[in-house]
Amino acid sequence: MLVRDVVENKGRRVVILDSEATVGEALAKLVQNNIGSLPIVDHEGRLVGILSERDVLRLIHNRGDRGGRLSVAEVMTRSPITCGMEDEVEVVMGKMSERNIAKIPVLEGDDLVGIVSVGDVVRVLYDKVHTENQHLISYIQGCV
Repeated sequence: MLVRDVVENKGRRVVILDSEATVGEALAKLVQNNIGSLPIVDHEGRLVGILSERDVLRLIHNRGDRGGRLSVAEVMTRSPITCGMEDEVEVVMGKMSERNIAKIPVLEGDDLVGIVSVGDVVRVLYDKVHTENQHLISYIQGCV
């Protein structure tokens, strides 16, 4: 299965944030959209980092409430792990597991076209297994 299958299943909507935004603005966007991370883009729309809930928690632990005024560029994970639409889902899952990350931005060339989470992958794999099981049950019942 390819990353393309996961992205097409969930849709290409990606909530992004400019690298000059503040951590406070990022928190608002995370909460408003009920998401756990934000791809961070430069003024040309190129992916330059990712800001996760974990990054924000670390900041609050280290700096307290004052951290909300920092720019996301100071806090984000730079040069995040990415994948392409034609990558195998199993390879992407391996990257997620090795690096203990829950979301990976999807690029086509330099363009951000999606983000894949562990939950997205599990959902698509579950649907695939469920469909295969239904076909097998129908086949077996048809043979009896």
